[in-house]
Amino acid sequence: MSKIFRISHLLVTTLLSLSFPHPVGATPGTILQINPPVSTPSTTELTVIVNGILNKTGDICLRVYNSEVGFLTNGSSEVKSGCTKITGSSVKTVFSGLKPGTYAVAVMDDQNGDRKLNKDFFGIPTEGFGISRDPIVSMRTGMPKFRRASFKMTQNTTIDITMKYSLDP
Repeated sequence: MSKIFRISHLLVTTLLSLSFPHPVGATPGTILQINPPVSTPSTTELTVIVNGILNKTGDICLRVYNSEVGFLTNGSSEVKSGCTKITGSSVKTVFSGLKPGTYAVAVMDDQNGDRKLNKDFFGIPTEGFGISRDPIVSMRTGMPKFRRASFKMTQNTTIDITMKYSLDP
């Protein structure tokens, strides 16, 4: 009786393996995911296009931040930065190697080469500036918080920033 059982077990196992062939490249006995989860890239690329540049000389300096801490003040949350010569009314800069996350970008039209946004006695910028998501910057609102300027990045992203040469009304 046990001999018949072993033969029938072998026959059933053989028939089942013939009925459900293994996918090409699959090892028998492994679990195959039909719809594997979509993974986010380990690093992303941020392209920033700055428009509305009024000056013909100087540099456009950009800073990429990843948190509220130091945003637009001491730069402690700055993760990338760079300056590029003004060549027209717009410039394009690419930042590579950013991990997926939340970021904000600040831009300034550096006319005197000191790599900081100069302000007058009242704290009003005397050089052009721009901030991602174009938040209102006025005497009433002051400089925006990180959350008003930030955006999520899960893949390569392009943003446009328009320069301001005065406060918003």
